[in-house]
Amino acid sequence: MSDTQLVEFMASVPEPMLHLSSQGQVDGSNAAARALFGDWIEGRSYATVLRQPALLGRIEAVQAGGAAGDARMQVADQTGATQFRVLITPVGAAGPRGQRALLLHFTDITHLREAEEMRRDFVANVSHELRTPLTAVLGFIETLRGPAREDVAARDRFLGIMEAEARRMNRLVSDLLSLSRVESQERQRPSGDVDLRAVLEGVIAALRPGAEDQNSALTLETRPAAPALLMGNEGQGFRMRGDRDQLMQVFLNLTENALKYGGEGRPVTLRLGWEEGAGSLKGPVLRVDVVDRGDGIDPLHIPRLTERFYRVDTHRSRAMGGTGLGLAIVKHIVNRHRGRLRIESHPGQGSVFSVILPPE
Repeated sequence: MSDTQLVEFMASVPEPMLHLSSQGQVDGSNAAARALFGDWIEGRSYATVLRQPALLGRIEAVQAGGAAGDARMQVADQTGATQFRVLITPVGAAGPRGQRALLLHFTDITHLREAEEMRRDFVANVSHELRTPLTAVLGFIETLRGPAREDVAARDRFLGIMEAEARRMNRLVSDLLSLSRVESQERQRPSGDVDLRAVLEGVIAALRPGAEDQNSALTLETRPAAPALLMGNEGQGFRMRGDRDQLMQVFLNLTENALKYGGEGRPVTLRLGWEEGAGSLKGPVLRVDVVDRGDGIDPLHIPRLTERFYRVDTHRSRAMGGTGLGLAIVKHIVNRHRGRLRIESHPGQGSVFSVILPPE
């Protein structure tokens, strides 16, 4: 390959590439490499440019006649650390001292590392969530086979606890399956026609008995759009393109949380209306606010509420039957509908969970 062809080849590659001469200088680079390292690298020693011992050692081995290989390199800046896989390939004949010119190709593998970390964290969290109820159930079984074998009162009490722990495990498995399903569908835009008001009315009908048991009023308020906002589509009502079952799941989850954490005797309100979209959501959009008058959430926790297994109060959440996956499921469903989830809350002032959805 001629020098001109090599330059053209490197320029056509979107990822960073360096050409090292047999003497160890940076003999060529493409635009991505100069953006990564700076324009000053041309003609400099590769050791001055790269400065990472493991990578330098691998380059030296290939340059001295070793087989092509790869190494890892990490670049840190204000936004965090980026991990690269560096493929080291010899090109051309060896020089007078037996050393060869090299091509270095840098591939960003940060997302792979992050995915692996997420996988490890997920497995660890699931194991922890299942181990606690399993340990309790196994302990009670051992007790019932031994000291409490003939104790009817203890047996009934232990069986009740075992049933509660088994139901907790069942909820966790159900939510894990649901999360897996919505993640696999996230890139598939739903195609159904949904009346969002009817969805919210169904949510209220399903949850009203529980709300009445805790003396909490559960109401739906609607705010039809001004005709000018819908640009002549005044008859649209509150219809949108979506998956009815998944939208039902979103608002059941948010409303159940509002009732649980809002507190006994405190009202929960669902507000539905049209508004003008902002940012990447242009034109009229549907907005549903789930409003509670509970104790509120410290703003410190809000950015992490949709993480898997994240809880503001772990003991209280588990006592109420929470699995720590509900808001993660909500986030993925809202993403599938190309919508936005916004959370506003302050201690002592209640919380507002807002879902903003494009109609098309």
